[in-house]
Amino acid sequence: MKRFWKKTAFFTIIALIVFSLVASSGTKNKIFSQNIRNPESCIVAGSLNKHQQLNQICTNTLHNISTPTPQTTPTLIPNLILTNKERFLAAITDKLIAIPQPGTYEYILLRAYGSAFVNHNPEVQLPSKVVFSDEKETKEFQSTLNMGKVNGTNNCYLQKAAADALNQAKAQVNIPLKSGYGDSDCTRTFATNQRFWRKYANNKTLARVQQGQETKILGTVAPPGSSQHLWGLAIDLRVASEAQRQALNQNGWFRTVEYDIPHWTYIGYPLDKLGDLGFENKVIGGVSYWLTPL
Repeated sequence: MKRFWKKTAFFTIIALIVFSLVASSGTKNKIFSQNIRNPESCIVAGSLNKHQQLNQICTNTLHNISTPTPQTTPTLIPNLILTNKERFLAAITDKLIAIPQPGTYEYILLRAYGSAFVNHNPEVQLPSKVVFSDEKETKEFQSTLNMGKVNGTNNCYLQKAAADALNQAKAQVNIPLKSGYGDSDCTRTFATNQRFWRKYANNKTLARVQQGQETKILGTVAPPGSSQHLWGLAIDLRVASEAQRQALNQNGWFRTVEYDIPHWTYIGYPLDKLGDLGFENKVIGGVSYWLTPL
């Protein structure tokens, strides 16, 4: 009889262990399935500044970055089941401290100038927010950049990965700077960004942009601290031929700011990948732009 009870207790314990493992696995699978069905949880986590939660959920749910071999660029693998907006936000979640809330000034700037945040080249440095507050903050960021010179110019410098890509395009076809002055066409200081803003706009205009009442000005000039030129990933060019455009596109450069025809942004991906990343193509007056889906 004692032997019978010992066997019964043994099998009961085994059954409980198996049940616990199955229940635990089921709970994990349920949570993972919920994450997949609710990709917006990434956006919520970002807006709440829960960076650890963001990495845990988004990396597994929204997109997958393959492990790079040395001296290669990681390949972003978008989840094509998601909407354009979800795919774009998934591609930039690990670049920003937090995704700005819709309707805020920062969100407006992200929509206008956030295209470069999809760049996953490890040689490219991106700011952790969409607008710098002053010259000091801008200089601190720019001091971390590895810069390269654009061939055929006197003082045009960009982040090295962007400069190298542009030089490859320039080796295919002549592509001149818009004005010829590197301090305005290429990487800019906060003071230069501010000077351009004052040339085309003023504090009243800035207040209207901040309130979401004016956005078209963003295609002419960027508010102080928000220009892609501050990041060393944008350049103003004189592009008049299809050969020039193709050479730029083949090397990861695209028009990404609506109505700003001379402005080109280094995205670092080929043309056929932009749609997968959520970018939306818009043609205005015969000019093709690749815009964020925000």
